[in-house]
Order: sequence, then structure tokens, then C-alpha cells
Amino acid sequence: MSPFRFGANRRDFLVFGGALAVAGAPALALAQGESKDAPAAKAPLDLLMAEPPLPDLWMGDAKAPVTIIEYASMTCSHCADFNVRTFPLLKANYIDKGKVRFALREFPLDPLAAAAAMLARCSGDKREAMVELMFAQQKNWAFVNNPLEGLRDLVKQTGMGQTAFDNCLNDQALFEKVNSIRDTAAQKFGITATPTFFINGDKKPGEIAPEALDEVLAPYFK
Repeated sequence: MSPFRFGANRRDFLVFGGALAVAGAPALALAQGESKDAPAAKAPLDLLMAEPPLPDLWMGDAKAPVTIIEYASMTCSHCADFNVRTFPLLKANYIDKGKVRFALREFPLDPLAAAAAMLARCSGDKREAMVELMFAQQKNWAFVNNPLEGLRDLVKQTGMGQTAFDNCLNDQALFEKVNSIRDTAAQKFGITATPTFFINGDKKPGEIAPEALDEVLAPYFK
């Protein structure tokens, strides 16, 4: 059966999510914007850096002294805020200067986020641009009555046509890989909310504001 029914509205996605739970999918207490006061933890680096079911698409110098992995949901408003406000500074001041190596991993909070993540993966070398566009335009597709229609209209801007859109969302193997990344992160790294960052293995839940970026990263450059 196809992961998604075309023309679905938000209620359909909620019903689909319930069906996953009945079918035995792991039950996760997921939320946006976990408190920044949550205790920090360090993930086992061998597990954290193991290649996930969908390969990491790294940005930055492989020899950079700092590695950041972000777990994000495409429907998470805090993730969108980080991407729009903070990530441009991270890229310009750290990634592009060879100081930071960065990768974004999928942690869908709901089936709609999984669909968006799948479409980003299906865009190939346009994935970075697709993610940026989805976060920038999140309110125009994630919080409407017909989110798939909104997504369909959005990805047309990247050149993805109707057939490619339908084929991507009918790709059961891709759907399972996206959710496998989420399940592994929840079970092995204790992620319960998005965004969650791992900076050289140190777990930092919650959005990083632009004005806090330098302070957060400073200890790693001593």
C-alpha cells in the first residue's frame, strides 16, 4: 500500500499516523522545541557517525575540527526558524570557512514531515535547496487544509513534476528508510524533540538562536 493518499488533508495524515501505531510502529513521545535546559548528553561517536540508511549529505570540510549533526522535522516551526535565522550565519562564518562540517538528518514528527523529507531526498543534488525552500515556506504547506497540494505546488519551483512527485511519495522503501533514521535516533540517542543537535557528539536539544551561535560553538575551538 502506498504510504500516502494523494489529496489527503491534515485529518487524513493524523489518521494515517494512528494506523502506523496500530501496526506496531515504535511509540515516540515527540515534540517541537525541547527545553534548552534539558541535561546535555554525549552520544557514542561510533553509533552517531555510522552511515544511516540514507547517506549523510555533508556540507563543509571533512577535516573541520567541529562536526554538527542536526535532527530535524520539516513540519517543526523551531527547525524552520533555525534554518531561516541561524543557519545562514553558521554556513557563512563556520561551514564555508572550514571550521564546521554539517549534516541534517531526518526526524519526522508526523507523516507529513516524512513526505516532505522524502521529496527532499528525491530531488537529488537539489536536496539542500529543497530543504531551504520548504523551511522558508513552511507556513504555506504545513499548516493548511491540503498539505500535499501545498507541497506539490512548492516543489514545482525546483523543477519536480507531477509524475516525479507521485513516484517519490509512493516509494515505500524510501519511506521506511526515513523513518528508520528517526527510530534509531530516538532509541539510541534519546531524541524526543526537534531540533536536536550533536556537536562533536555532545547532545544539544532545542533551537540555537543567531545571537547564541558563537557562544555555543566557542568551547569547541579552544
